Amino acid sequence: MKIKENLYNQRIISIDALRGITIFVMIFVNELASIKNVPQWMKHMPADADAMTFVDVVFPAFLFIVGMSIPFAFNARLLKGDSCRIIWTHTLKRALALIIIGVYMVNAEYGYDASKMVIAPAFWGLFAYAMPIPIWNKYAKDFPVWIKNTLQYGGMAVLIVLYFLYVQDNGEMGMTPKWWGILGLIGWAYLFTVVYYWLVSGKLWAMILFLIVCVVANSINLTEGIVKLPWFSFIAGHLTHASVVTAGVVISLLFFDRKIVPKINWAVIGFAVLFFVTAYFLRPYYGISKIKGTPSWTMFSAAICTVLFYFLYWLMEIKKQTKWSDFFMPAAANPLLIYILPGVIYYFNLAFHIHIIPDYFREGVPGIIWSLVFSTIMLFVMKICNKYKIQLHL
Repeated sequence: MKIKENLYNQRIISIDALRGITIFVMIFVNELASIKNVPQWMKHMPADADAMTFVDVVFPAFLFIVGMSIPFAFNARLLKGDSCRIIWTHTLKRALALIIIGVYMVNAEYGYDASKMVIAPAFWGLFAYAMPIPIWNKYAKDFPVWIKNTLQYGGMAVLIVLYFLYVQDNGEMGMTPKWWGILGLIGWAYLFTVVYYWLVSGKLWAMILFLIVCVVANSINLTEGIVKLPWFSFIAGHLTHASVVTAGVVISLLFFDRKIVPKINWAVIGFAVLFFVTAYFLRPYYGISKIKGTPSWTMFSAAICTVLFYFLYWLMEIKKQTKWSDFFMPAAANPLLIYILPGVIYYFNLAFHIHIIPDYFREGVPGIIWSLVFSTIMLFVMKICNKYKIQLHL
């Protein structure tokens, strides 16, 4: 793979802003999911509703940002002189880490037989959520090596032990990927996309072709009456989310892989319209459903993300209005930790029977306000973590 000479080599603050906003909203809606009596438009739509809310766009927005970052990540490593072996080792480790963390999170939620487990499920969940922090923390260069190794390998050992301490509700020992979890789905989508991106050297036309393949495979996989082999269903299922990652790659290349920056990027506008039109025409056949992962949901999401990013690009890169984004940047700099930490807090409170928030704030408008407050608190916690170099880096 060759270095993209025309690709921007400076930090794109609008991508960071979109990442920070997405993470903030993700923490908000995750907390809101436990609040009773809130409007339906503030929750995920049911599987058969043929509709979507802003909540259903949060996950694909993160997939879209992952895609936008791929060209910059590969170019940076190539410019640094990393070999193919180093690049692929890093890529596979990142994807595997996301998949592992996702599977542990899912198993912490349900599917266990508490009466047969040696360790209480609350403590199991606490360790499952907490151990990725010492394992994947980005330690400072002057951090004592022996302490770093103890924390990392100790955390790995704990995760291995947790696997054998887990008892499924059918009596079997060990975990299963009931589903891959949000992080696991991101890991698989990332892996499929970067493998293809590398094979085609990040060529724009080839990525557009892959996007078409993803949408077609997703559509075939959801079409009733067609006999599908298990391996096809597995691949097509992950290409569902890879389509949004690939859409992010395409938009990123259209924006930043060019010598001259146009005042109006008609190609990006054209793809936003194309995403919308594709979703519109596929909707009568598959409906809009995040839970089912329909092509209309992925393409509507890609259209929304493209429009939102274009606005941020115009506001921040052209108009230079960036000060407002400082509020969200702590999350942008440490997205994995801020995603994991609420789970650590939840299982810690559950394990030690701590009840901090009154029931008044678990319902209706007070619950919505609390969710906003909690999300804001998490941003300030990330600011402190970033200051003291507690940052997860896959």
